Amino acid sequence: MLPRVHRIVSGAELRDVQRRGRKISASCFVMAVAQAAPGVPSTWGFVVSKKVGNAVVRNRVKRRLRALAAQTLTMHPTGMRGVVRALPASGASSFAELAQAWDEAIAQVGT
Repeated sequence: MLPRVHRIVSGAELRDVQRRGRKISASCFVMAVAQAAPGVPSTWGFVVSKKVGNAVVRNRVKRRLRALAAQTLTMHPTGMRGVVRALPASGASSFAELAQAWDEAIAQVGT
C-alpha cells in the first residue's frame, strides 16, 4: 500500500509532472519523473484509462503499480515526483512483467 503522503491526487500536479518530467517508455507504461524539493517525500500518481480494460483490470493494474511504487520508496524516499501512465498492454501483463519493466525504468531514472 502506498501511504497517502506519497500519492499525487491533484490533477494539476499530475499534469505538471507529465509536462515537466523526464519520460521513460516501457512496454506496459510511460513513466514521467521530475525532481521535487530536497527533503520533500517522494510522490507517485497513476493514470489508467479505459483503453487498458474494464474496471476490474484497471483496478488490478493500479494496485500492482502502487505496490511497485511502494517498493521504490525504499530507494528514493525523498525528492522524486513520478507519474505512471499505463498502456493497454499493461492489462494483459503479469505482475512479474510489470515489475521487470518498472525496474528497467527506475534504473534509467538514476542515469
